[in-house]
Order: sequence, then C-alpha cells, then structure tokens
Amino acid sequence: MKKILLIEDEDVMSEAIEYSLSREGFEVVRASDGVEGLKMFRSDPPDLVLLDLMLPELDGLEVCREIRRESQVPILIITAKDSDVDEVVGLEIGADDYVRKPFNMRALIARVKALLRRGERKVAEVTTSIVAGEIELNPERKELLIRGKPVELTPMEYKVIENLMRNAGKTISREVLLNHIWGGSFYGVPKTLDVHIRHLREKIERDPSRPEYLKTVRGFGYRFEPPS
Repeated sequence: MKKILLIEDEDVMSEAIEYSLSREGFEVVRASDGVEGLKMFRSDPPDLVLLDLMLPELDGLEVCREIRRESQVPILIITAKDSDVDEVVGLEIGADDYVRKPFNMRALIARVKALLRRGERKVAEVTTSIVAGEIELNPERKELLIRGKPVELTPMEYKVIENLMRNAGKTISREVLLNHIWGGSFYGVPKTLDVHIRHLREKIERDPSRPEYLKTVRGFGYRFEPPS
C-alpha cells in the first residue's frame, strides 16, 4: 500500500482528501503545519507528499525546499493561492506538479496516481547507459552524469531528460511529452513542462541561454540534440 503524507491545515479539506484517497487504497497520514509535516516525513518517509503552500509554523515552499534537499519523493502542491508566480516558484524548487483549490477530487486522485505510476510499472526497462557527448544517462540507477559527475534531478526532471535522450535527434511535441511523462493524466498547464526544461538546462548546459542539448522547436516541442 502506497503511503501519502498530506500536509494541510484545513480540517475539512484534509478529511475530504484523506477519505477520497483512502477509498482508492492509499494509506494517508496527516500533518497540520509545516514543522510537524517535516518531522513526519523524516521519521517515516512516504511514497508521495501532498503539500499545501499556506501553512502555519513553516510555509509550504520552505517545506518543499527542505524535502527536496533530502529526497526525490514526488511532491504535489495544493493551494488556494491564485498566482502563477507561486506555481513557478514551487516547481523550480522541486515540486513535481501543482493544483489550485478548488479542485475536482477525481482529478487530484488522477494526478497522484500518475506521479506514483512510474514505481508501479512492471514493464522491462533497457538498462544500457545512453551517452551523448559529456552527458551520460544510467537508466538502471536513475542517474544523470555530466562530465562524470552525478547531477541531482527531481523525478519529473529525470523523466523529461530520459524521454528526450531516448529519442535523441527527434522533435517531441509538447503534448506527447506531457502525456507520456504524466501517464496520460496531465491536467496542468503547459508551462509546467517549460519550468522542468528550464531547470534541466540550468543543470546540464554550459550556457543555459544558448543550449547545446535541449533545443526548443518553436510552436511544437523540444528535441535533445546529440553532439555531432
């Protein structure tokens, strides 16, 4: 049974989310503030974190930042804040997805399942490393190396770069990339992918403003360009 840590201080909302997820077979543990949430995360790590931004004691962005420093567990932010800035900041510090209140509970459950699906799939996976210039992807270890040094990626960043590197030289549309990475259950906005791409460029490109590897094909999608 997958365990979900819900960090949310609204009792009614927490109870509704816990009830809905429990009916889907998940174990849900709850924390009502950021400090308590971090303690619970560290004492018994969950499979996924549902994190509100507006929390007492320690705000959700700081909680997200602390969790990402210690773990690559999927993080899904839930919040009543109606600001694109908050969404982008949350994604840039390591969140994997973002949903605004009020939200459809079935859509939330679909997002949770999509984030967890990569660990549930039993399909065989090619374990041979993919090498492109200074970049090496090791699928068996879920690791990306730049000039022999490991690069710390969020789970979604890894999925993006893996999909692009497996299709090196081919342009992948935004829709195909989004649906493949989120398992056909993407309900967010396209800029979610843009944030992950930008963050990847900052980590792997010598000059993120002039990318050598992660190319944008305007009006269509992205392409991983192997060195000639």
